[in-house]
Amino acid sequence: MEPTPIDKLRLHYDSLSLRPLVFWPTFIVLMMAVAFSMIDLERFLQITRSLNDMILERFGWLFSYGSFFLVLLTIAAYLSPLGRVVIGGAGATPLLSKPRWFFITLCTTLAVGILFWTTSEPIYHLNAPPVSKDILPGTEGAAAFSLAAMFLHWSFTPYAIYTIPSLTFALAFYNRRLPFSISSSLRPVFGHWVDGKTADFIDTLALSALVTGMASSLSTGALSLIGGAGEVIDVDITPLSLGIAISLIVATFVWSAASGLHRGIAKLSSLNAVLLLFLGVFVAALGPTLYILTSSATGLATYASTFLEMSLFTGSISGDDWPLQWSVFYWAVWFAWAPVSALFLGRLGRGYSVREYIRINFLYPSLFAVIWISIFSGTAIHMDMSVPGSLNTALQELGPGKMLYAVFSNFPYSILTVPLLVFIAFISFVTAADSNTDAIGKLCAQGVTAESEEKTGLGAKIVWGAMIGIVSWTMVSFAGVDGIRMLSNLGGIAAVTIVLASSITLLKWLKNPRLLD
Repeated sequence: MEPTPIDKLRLHYDSLSLRPLVFWPTFIVLMMAVAFSMIDLERFLQITRSLNDMILERFGWLFSYGSFFLVLLTIAAYLSPLGRVVIGGAGATPLLSKPRWFFITLCTTLAVGILFWTTSEPIYHLNAPPVSKDILPGTEGAAAFSLAAMFLHWSFTPYAIYTIPSLTFALAFYNRRLPFSISSSLRPVFGHWVDGKTADFIDTLALSALVTGMASSLSTGALSLIGGAGEVIDVDITPLSLGIAISLIVATFVWSAASGLHRGIAKLSSLNAVLLLFLGVFVAALGPTLYILTSSATGLATYASTFLEMSLFTGSISGDDWPLQWSVFYWAVWFAWAPVSALFLGRLGRGYSVREYIRINFLYPSLFAVIWISIFSGTAIHMDMSVPGSLNTALQELGPGKMLYAVFSNFPYSILTVPLLVFIAFISFVTAADSNTDAIGKLCAQGVTAESEEKTGLGAKIVWGAMIGIVSWTMVSFAGVDGIRMLSNLGGIAAVTIVLASSITLLKWLKNPRLLD
């Protein structure tokens, strides 16, 4: 039946109807952070860094234990009778095919970071391993440790941090028919204690961490894109060039999020996945193939044999600050982004079993990450060890944002591959942002249910996309991004509490899957 003009008007109104206690507090926090950094940047950085350091030092154990627990819980859920439960019930129809679902999941989570950091982070570990581990920098032992650290930071553990809250939300949203809210994952255990304004407060905490994180990510993304473009054309990093780059990214991801799941998000994610696959095959074929194969085997063996030790390594006994700078810092970042990202990822699981959900969101992306790290990190380590310290020198001089381009400058056809890298980086930033923008829009909209229209929350998507773009340009052009990045990471302590609390709900359902019937 064709909707009447009144129905269309009501749908348009619903897309603009906001949850004021979620939208406005987050908006005000973001504006206050920008204003503070513009007025007194040094003081702002001092406060955010000291708070960030305090949280990592005092709660590093919680991030480490929590992330390790989520890996175990993911495996338990997969092997348990809960694995047979269908998200949405036995008659639920899938939103997406499995390939498209996997592509979107891959691009939503770690695709941007894994593109840039897999050529720069291993060089840090190769030349500055933990002092408490008695590993000589620049040696084969350091290379094996470097790859093992990369596998730890970018494969199974971070995907477990995303998988558990998103799976819990999917079951709460579709099987229990609870609202589109982070608190829905807590309600089966905590009941009325997480209703009403408490639910709004929980959503606000998580949303604040995500939007500040997106603003800092967009800022560094614009710097990386212009840095890459500078390899091909004569362009300097100026407020104008940054504004153009940020505007292009924001316009594209807002369009993608506004177009809906099947049109914008799915198509761009599929394109991004294909381009990433091509890039990986190119490097594996023309790079140090034999070294990639042999070093990855050694790195995987080191990762497997030290997984428990590295997962729980906080440096508190030895006084080594390596875990706080790397592992614990990463866990805080993944936890900070997980609650809101879980809303988007969980919504995609309708019509599939829990076991299928874990394969798409945990197993397959982790295996992709292992292969990607083996290729790109192995190549970077080989280059740095072949000409001792060459990439490390470039890293210190150029920064991590330009390392990928520095690596590719050593490959044939760089005149073609570097422009392609810039485009892939652009698409990767867009596909990471459009899915989170979609979740933000729905989280800020009132009355979102499992039956809601795809474009629900359209107004909030546009507003937040524009605001994140403006904040990113202001910060990166005039104030720097370190402060707002630290502000995002501060959300990690609230987020780890939310995620671990939601895991109690999953444990309840794991014990008695019939509660989801």
